[in-house]
Amino acid sequence: MSGSIDPITLAVLAGRMEQIADEMDATLFRAAFNPIIAEAHDASHGLYHATTGDTLVQGKSGLPIFVGVMSFAVKAVIDKAAAAGDLAEGDTYIFNDAHLGGTHLSDMRLVRPYFWDGALFCYLASVGHWHDVGGAVPGNYNPSATDAFQEAFVLPPVKLIRSGEMQQDIIDILLRNTRLPQSAMGDLNGQLGALDLGQRRLDALLEEYGADTVKAALDALGNRAEALMRGELADLPDGRWEAVDHLDNDGITDAALPIKVALEISGDRMVLDFEGTAPVTAGPVNIALPTAVATAYVAIKHIFPDLPANAGVMRPVEVRVPEGSLLAAAFPAPVGGYTETILRMIDVIFAAAAQAAPDRVVANAYGTINALSIAGKRADGRPWVMFSFYGGGHGGSLESDGLNHGNAPISTATIPPMEILEAAYPVMFREWALRPDSAGAGAHRGGLGAVYEIELLEEKAEAFLFGERGRFSPQGVAGGGEGAMNVFAYEHEEGWDTPPLASKMRGIKLEKGQAVRLETPGGGGYGPAAERAREAVARDVAMGYLTPENATALYGPAWTETTR
Repeated sequence: MSGSIDPITLAVLAGRMEQIADEMDATLFRAAFNPIIAEAHDASHGLYHATTGDTLVQGKSGLPIFVGVMSFAVKAVIDKAAAAGDLAEGDTYIFNDAHLGGTHLSDMRLVRPYFWDGALFCYLASVGHWHDVGGAVPGNYNPSATDAFQEAFVLPPVKLIRSGEMQQDIIDILLRNTRLPQSAMGDLNGQLGALDLGQRRLDALLEEYGADTVKAALDALGNRAEALMRGELADLPDGRWEAVDHLDNDGITDAALPIKVALEISGDRMVLDFEGTAPVTAGPVNIALPTAVATAYVAIKHIFPDLPANAGVMRPVEVRVPEGSLLAAAFPAPVGGYTETILRMIDVIFAAAAQAAPDRVVANAYGTINALSIAGKRADGRPWVMFSFYGGGHGGSLESDGLNHGNAPISTATIPPMEILEAAYPVMFREWALRPDSAGAGAHRGGLGAVYEIELLEEKAEAFLFGERGRFSPQGVAGGGEGAMNVFAYEHEEGWDTPPLASKMRGIKLEKGQAVRLETPGGGGYGPAAERAREAVARDVAMGYLTPENATALYGPAWTETTR
């Protein structure tokens, strides 16, 4: 194999391989049955190294958190196949074990070895968030789970397809462990279709360029990603900076949980040390080590946006996660609420990085996906499960105000449209609006959160919420103010009530005509509020983003002079 490759061929092959992963994303999004994948794009595809499992190429439409996580998933399959000694052309593995593959049990992973001329060349992989995979709570976000078995059915890596032959027994087990078997089967077929397409596209690529040239391109892309990362780090000052933030609680005990990081830069290397973070909890805000490492990558990718989605980026970065912490939970610790914890990890990494290079970071985003599930039975007895996540404000930056009503910065997913949710489930949105006075003040304010009020149209249902930021506000940077906290309420015969643990609750009984209400956090502000232009404050008031009273409290009375 040639040790080098010319720049033009490298650029062409890089584009072709990215297109393969992008087409795999698009194939699943079109074919999936559940709106979490089809509309929200909670899925990802990529190409992975044949021996290490490292990410070689990832689709641009999937979730960034999967870039690092899926390398651990592929490595789990590599290790399983090596132990069994039975890897063969035509195999496809399936599993959802989060302690091996990261994230949580709702994310179903399919991993396929790709062979060329009888030799293993790389792996193709697909991951998608299935609508329901059993467990105590429909939709699987169980805020009071104390082990993985209360969250979902746990499937270790097994062969779904063996030497080209589908293993129907595995499909039967999967469909018996979901409340929504039609949705699960549709999503499974969509993921298999994406892998099939990726395989055909790779066949065409290797037929055209040859295996040696494509391998040389993949090696070069990894080395280039490493060199770019080292260059970025070398441009920053050497030093050590610390930050700490908190989770509201673990869903079991009402006690705040610190997440702490020390960011150290020395030359062209970086260390992220999470010593001082809370220990493993009884409730489901733990994450597995693969998820923690992948989250560090996502934060780094935000700070250095021009870096490619490639494992080479992490070669100059050491992630230290203390054993026994909630960032390195071992099976069967519950990890269903991983999204909330990784968002707080990103917040503290940003807060530490802001001390070293404030121009490179944004203030805290709203910091919770507010995983809300409403489930029941239709009049004809058919079960329904509406699981979705909800938006909030992003943080202000050196260049602009934060985005209003955006999705969490762990993903490029979209919030499912109200019309899709109302068409699919027996609910009606009384309100879907921006939340006034929710943005953190600053020279560039944070983005606004949102208000969602959802009324039940069936006779009975049960609601479950797994959220965060009900006790700790999204923070500003460089002197910016904090965003509004999360507020959840539910309706019953006596009126409205809120959860005792602020952001987490299961077993909320709803009758026809009753509703649940989310008021999501705004983003933190960037820079001192005193530096915000009066015209910008006046515009926010005119748009209804800010009430006159709060405008005066946050920015002083001088803003009114622009309206005289």
